[in-house]
Amino acid sequence: MPRSPRVPRKFVIACATVIEEMLPLLPPDVGHTVLDFGLHTDPAKLRAALQDAIDQASRKADTIILGYGLCSQGVVGLQATDCTLVVPRVDDCISIFLGSGSAYRKQSRAEPGTYYLTKGWIEAGDNPFGEYDRIAEKYGREKAERMIRLMLANYKRLALINTGQYELERYRTYARAEAERLGLRYEEIEGSPELVTKMINGPWDDDFVVVEPGETIQFSHFFEGRG
Repeated sequence: MPRSPRVPRKFVIACATVIEEMLPLLPPDVGHTVLDFGLHTDPAKLRAALQDAIDQASRKADTIILGYGLCSQGVVGLQATDCTLVVPRVDDCISIFLGSGSAYRKQSRAEPGTYYLTKGWIEAGDNPFGEYDRIAEKYGREKAERMIRLMLANYKRLALINTGQYELERYRTYARAEAERLGLRYEEIEGSPELVTKMINGPWDDDFVVVEPGETIQFSHFFEGRG
């Protein structure tokens, strides 16, 4: 009797914000590693942390799925010697939360001055609103407000992305309060699990960069076939 084809072993490496959307959909046999969201501030450190995590995961997986986008080129140069790497063909995780790169580009054209929030970003605290409290504690609330308003000078809208993966009311209250405090228009926009679902289950089509064992993720990969 012929053997059944072996199911590839998958492993996920994601930042703390993206894993929030992936965990409810991950099969129990798919392991995962979470990296600190703060690594985004230094693409070289992010790349080093990702490569280390890939090297560790490649010992137990055939396919490693990265819960990242291009992320300031933090994924460029990554390589797995013995397994395939899969990463969404998007600029950053906003596209992941909205369901596609085209959905993000549509939002950007309609409302270019938008600051986006999700549960993951709020919980991580790595955003101007979390920074406000740290600055206020050190320098006082008046200076903190001036600094945060300066940081957000080009923003007009605060949009909470409803991905459907968490209780919205708690985060809605937080986001509305921050928008009001900083004079931003508050809106909620619908996210989509479509890209996250495809990340986990496939098909890994033109929405993804797929590099075979021994190949390296290139900057140009993120713009191939983009409409």
